[in-house]
Amino acid sequence: MSRTRLPAELIVIVAGVSAALHLGKLPPSIDALEAALGITLLQAGFMLSLVQLAGMTVGLLVGMAADTVGLRRSMITGLGILALASLIGAEATTVPALLSLRAIEGIGFLLVVLPAPGLIRRQVRVDKLSQRLGLWGCYMGFGTSLALLTAPWVIDVTGWQGWWRLLALVSMLMLAWVLFGVPADSRRSTVTSATQRAPWWQRPAITLSSPGPWLIAIIFALYSSQWLSVIGFLPSIYRQAGFSALLIGPLTALVALINVLGNLASGYLLHRGISPSRLLYTGFGFMSAGTFLAYSSLTEGAPLVRYLAVLLFSMVGGVIPGVLFSLAVRLAPSEDTVSTTVGWMQQWSSIGQFAGPPLVALVASRSGGWDHTWVVTGGLSLVAVLVIRRLPRPAL
Repeated sequence: MSRTRLPAELIVIVAGVSAALHLGKLPPSIDALEAALGITLLQAGFMLSLVQLAGMTVGLLVGMAADTVGLRRSMITGLGILALASLIGAEATTVPALLSLRAIEGIGFLLVVLPAPGLIRRQVRVDKLSQRLGLWGCYMGFGTSLALLTAPWVIDVTGWQGWWRLLALVSMLMLAWVLFGVPADSRRSTVTSATQRAPWWQRPAITLSSPGPWLIAIIFALYSSQWLSVIGFLPSIYRQAGFSALLIGPLTALVALINVLGNLASGYLLHRGISPSRLLYTGFGFMSAGTFLAYSSLTEGAPLVRYLAVLLFSMVGGVIPGVLFSLAVRLAPSEDTVSTTVGWMQQWSSIGQFAGPPLVALVASRSGGWDHTWVVTGGLSLVAVLVIRRLPRPAL
């Protein structure tokens, strides 16, 4: 029995994928929600981003306190919150109620994904750690693409409420799997770890007094705001362009899934000696060019060019998160503050994902179409380039 059991670190990765399903469940549901609840485009933008509210407010604190609270306990709690919020959300009859539940789902999502790297580190040998953490970096792209691929089929049969209930069931099953498949938090190791570190109340001040964590956090926000803005509205854009519902899912899912290639490539390229700054410049350059080609009126009559541009946007841009997680280890003020630095980076990533979709939706609404949204993403990439130039040279 033990020989066929999935290793605990892989269960943790699957749990991250299951949490990412909740981030990806909304984009294919926007049209159904519009028909059922009368949701507007701007409300859809806020609904896409509200799931990041917890990350915006407590990412630093969760990163700081994860070892003390218990990594496995945190993940189990998060899965329970996701399941409950999604189950209640299926019964929602108003837009404000659904918006509130999306914010609660954000808390559950954060409780699942922030402890995951620490849990993986606890389960594997040092020589396998980089490989497993590289695999963990794919959880977002894989989970989002899986949701985008399956949602149209489920919604077509059960409606958006059935899709919400199905993901609640997935989270419940995942909770049970983590409970029985991942070793319990060791109170002894937790206390020992805490005594070897700087006092918890000092770690935020140490982290925030150093420029490195601020810079990589801002860069992550500039990346995540663009990625969710483009991926989140693709189903609606394709539907307006006349694509069939069953084709929209696979097309959008491929855009999200190909982001995984960039995530995996970042570790390989860094290992081969490519500098982080070069990878960051390349990633943002392709994101800017990709959105210009995808949304500019110059390519209005070339749908294949637009789709290829979105694929490049997602694939090459995918190197950015991997590089930033690598820099987080190098730029953390001390070994005691690595998890706090990652939590701060996650917090700014959530800020970017919260602000990006409503901004793009506002531009699209005011201009009467998607033709000028590339100005937003291009501007964000330009700001990112300016911030990258301020990163400490030794880290690059």
